[in-house]
Amino acid sequence: MTNDPTHETSLSEVHATIDTTGKKPGWRSLFSFLGPAYLVSVGYMDPGNWATDLAGGSKFGYTLIWVLLMSNLMALLLQGLSARLGIVRGRDLAQANREEYPKIINFILYVLAEIAITACDLAEILGMAIGIQLLTGLPLIWGVSITVLDTFLLLYLQKLGMRKMEAFIITLVGIIGGSFLIQIILAKPELGDVAKGFIPHTMDKEALYIAIGIIGATVMPHNLYLHSALVQTRKIDRTDFGIKRALRFNRIDTTIALNLAFLVNAAILIVAASVFFTSGNSQVAEIREAHKLLPSFLGKTAPVLFAVALIAAGQSSTITGTLAGQIVMEGYLRLRINPLLRRLITRLLAIIPAIVVILVYGEDQVDALLIFSQVILSLQLGFAIIPLIHFVSDKKTMGNFVINTRTKIAAWVVAALLIYLNVNMLLSKALPIFEENAWMPKMAIIMALLIFIPLLLYILLYPRFRKNKPIASIQMHPEISNISELNIPIFNKIAVALDFTEHDHKLLSFAIGQGKPNTHFLLIHVVESASAGMLGSQSDDYETRKDKQQMDTYVQQLQERGFIAEGFLGYKNRASEIARITKAVNADMIVMGAHGHSGLKDFIYGETVNTVRHEVKIPVLIVNL
Repeated sequence: MTNDPTHETSLSEVHATIDTTGKKPGWRSLFSFLGPAYLVSVGYMDPGNWATDLAGGSKFGYTLIWVLLMSNLMALLLQGLSARLGIVRGRDLAQANREEYPKIINFILYVLAEIAITACDLAEILGMAIGIQLLTGLPLIWGVSITVLDTFLLLYLQKLGMRKMEAFIITLVGIIGGSFLIQIILAKPELGDVAKGFIPHTMDKEALYIAIGIIGATVMPHNLYLHSALVQTRKIDRTDFGIKRALRFNRIDTTIALNLAFLVNAAILIVAASVFFTSGNSQVAEIREAHKLLPSFLGKTAPVLFAVALIAAGQSSTITGTLAGQIVMEGYLRLRINPLLRRLITRLLAIIPAIVVILVYGEDQVDALLIFSQVILSLQLGFAIIPLIHFVSDKKTMGNFVINTRTKIAAWVVAALLIYLNVNMLLSKALPIFEENAWMPKMAIIMALLIFIPLLLYILLYPRFRKNKPIASIQMHPEISNISELNIPIFNKIAVALDFTEHDHKLLSFAIGQGKPNTHFLLIHVVESASAGMLGSQSDDYETRKDKQQMDTYVQQLQERGFIAEGFLGYKNRASEIARITKAVNADMIVMGAHGHSGLKDFIYGETVNTVRHEVKIPVLIVNL
């Protein structure tokens, strides 16, 4: 269930970097778990939510607050299931899907997840660009271009560690909440009317459409991928007691964080209702329009706070969106590339359509693009929720931590409701097109439905028929055959940099070929998980333990063949650690493997042997792999 020897870690740079296993007082134990849900919560208060909240408040006053509350309860349930999956199985949602579904289905799910993340990132970019424009007066296209820079901010924050990244996000959330708290005080809403807004009531067609938009903009698919990975940044005791403890504290973390997100969304709606609905300005539904009208009602401070909060919302959401992009790429494709390149890809995929729309159609169409991004997100939701419910309902993989019948029923009801509401919203947009003469949009909609419905049914039904099939787990390293098959030439002396793949056979053969009977072979491997990078030799995450086991196996097998062998693990930057260990053990030769790539591939996959070659003063034997 949780100790699969072939399982690779999620968000390896920060996996298990925060130790929660020590004995601490109750509140300090809880504090060590707080954080992941705050990163998730920013997706519930991103610029995509602002448009629906503003429209709901300006058109219908306080009457849709109960819809916000209902969507928040749905989010609490689904995010709780996502956290459960990550804590109990040690899998993020993308990894679990990879184990469950066939390759072609997983590839489709990966593409859909990437589209959802790009659509979400598009909303954040537009929100930040609008906020920059409102605050500084810069043209919108300049603001969009500036958002590329926050890619480097995320890389810097991740190097500082998970706790500092969480602190940064929480600070941004505090700025958003504080800005709207001040605006609520300035707006002076009628508390009695606000309280009535929590009472459910029937809605007309227009109110229902906005309510669907509020729900659709609240629960987003990338947050489910994100939460299942972020909870794994905590190193926990893998006993039943430790897992129960982690589930309990993460439930508290999720409840606090998502309720704060609910309060922010409610604050936006209440400000819109107090300022615009009560004054008869019910047509205000766009962010820039709301900003323009605020000074006449709340004074000059309000629009500044509004713009600052918008930038903070966009910035915090882009950080979590790019993390989600890394999760789905590594989980579905088992592809780990340069983190900077990964974030640039996500950002550029979102920036390009934004720039094209602004250049071709003008800034007036930006709000339409913002709404379109939310529709795209809505379409992807079912493809994340359905597998998630399947996984946490599976007794075989979840063991004692499988969800109970009541929770299962509630989860399926929420899933059915969300899928129905999102399909309903899509059809309401699509049906008017069939009344027109244009045939290409009609064909596009028909083709989308022909793909959408069968795929949704497939992921819903497939696990039922797969119950008795073995799980083909994700592997950390490819299978390595016994090194006793080495074809040994002659002896000399070396250190050997190993990568724990099938190439190790060739590296060891060349190393032994340089040696003599009394040669001391020094085997070096660098653990590349985030825990190893931050905690060094104190790291005890899954990847570190697996690498120690593999190193011990190699050393033992060489010693059984009569060689003098010793193993060394490094824990930080690969090239510098290999060079450091080589110098520390006074090796007079090092053997390294070269994969034959250069230029762009070096940037994508990381460092090459050149870095080590320039740092050491001894011969380096480079073996082409």
